Amino acid sequence: MKKTMYSIIKSWVNKEGNVNSTEELLNWVRALNNSIKVNINKDKLENSGFWYYDDYLGAIVNKNNSFFSIRGIQKTYNKQILIEQPIIMQNEIGYLGIICKEINGVINFLMQAKIEPGNINKIQISPTIQATKSNFTQKHGGRKPDYFDYFADLYKYQVIVDQIQSEQSSRFYKKRNRNIIIRVDEEIEILPNFKWMTLGQIKQLMKYDNLVNMDTRTVISCIPFCMYLYNYDEISQLEKIFNESSLLKSIIFSDGVNYIPNIYRYINNYKMFDESDIDFVRLDNLSGWKMSHNEFVCENEFPFKIIFCDISIEGREIQHWTQPLLEAYGIATFGLMMYEDNGVSKFIIKAKSEVGCFDKIELGPTIQKEATDKKAMNDVVEELFWHKVDNNNGIVFDNLLSEEGGRFYHEQNRNIILKVDLREISNLPRGYFAVDFKTINTLTQINNTVNIQLRNLISLLEA
Repeated sequence: MKKTMYSIIKSWVNKEGNVNSTEELLNWVRALNNSIKVNINKDKLENSGFWYYDDYLGAIVNKNNSFFSIRGIQKTYNKQILIEQPIIMQNEIGYLGIICKEINGVINFLMQAKIEPGNINKIQISPTIQATKSNFTQKHGGRKPDYFDYFADLYKYQVIVDQIQSEQSSRFYKKRNRNIIIRVDEEIEILPNFKWMTLGQIKQLMKYDNLVNMDTRTVISCIPFCMYLYNYDEISQLEKIFNESSLLKSIIFSDGVNYIPNIYRYINNYKMFDESDIDFVRLDNLSGWKMSHNEFVCENEFPFKIIFCDISIEGREIQHWTQPLLEAYGIATFGLMMYEDNGVSKFIIKAKSEVGCFDKIELGPTIQKEATDKKAMNDVVEELFWHKVDNNNGIVFDNLLSEEGGRFYHEQNRNIILKVDLREISNLPRGYFAVDFKTINTLTQINNTVNIQLRNLISLLEA
């Protein structure tokens, strides 16, 4: 495993590829986008022969009681409503899996060109397998996902990542997926919608708006660089090829400080003393929510609404279906501030509670703001972040990337990584933590600790 981790870092540095060039990958996506027929139309819920509003449950469900449902949820404290909204219920755990293989001395990842109904631009670069439990157990009557057998027979292969991680907790209730990377040595048949690419190429493709999907980003964020000790020769070689020396130190050495007890003291206190309650209610009992123009919307400003779609996509296990999707209002902002301290990269993260969190609270990025959130300067960290962004100062990554296209319609969010000076953030408010990469990477190896927004931002870091 240790040799594999060293090889994966070298794959991170390799931005040109040794199987397919990055330009070839872009041309491949363009060609598929031009050839595959996709037809997605907003429609009435009543026109679906499969989905309907269940008057008894007060929820949006389907006839097979499968896939997911949409219910109303309330978070209360002392009988006062803090949050009420619709939320997706999807109790099953799906696969987000990537196959990797050493090819001519370089680790490559087998990635899929996949269309989800909510994708803003048809095809996005997805994991080798991206399947709900309903998909791979064939409850819908479709065929098994391609390459599924590799993940069904995990004991045959080297498992690099196997983590159950959370998804968007403002829209899902306790939703999780199994993030897996396996290494194989045997020959693999490469199907037309799949290509080999290095980790560095995947990160290069993230610079294109909405090209690399959320599921790919969360899986590669789980790669456990923190779990292995690198020998002197390996470190010497990596120092020669890794452009960001402070990040390399943050990955391999860290700064020798154990941040984890302080972080857990905060989140465990929250879990222990939070006295809020979660209750499920009928959708038609949610205050301010109503059906309007065939959509379920909130009369007040809210991050999303529910729409209903008729969908046709060539090449899928099922090629025509109907389903509800959540459509966001505007573009949210997810920001990660970083700085250098004695030659080591540090990142400012923040504990974040959301209504659908699996265990009340997780660690999120510096900034996590819905489009409908006011651009308020709630503390010195937010004030510094927006000041830097507004003045285009210190931005090292700024791009639009999509959220989960299987449940969300055309949702794209602004992802920003921002460098600041150590002197600018000397006193962090309560709930923020300044930590090295190794700490975040270590906490990512623990289920339901690092939220998907922070994992996605970490995946964007370049060598």
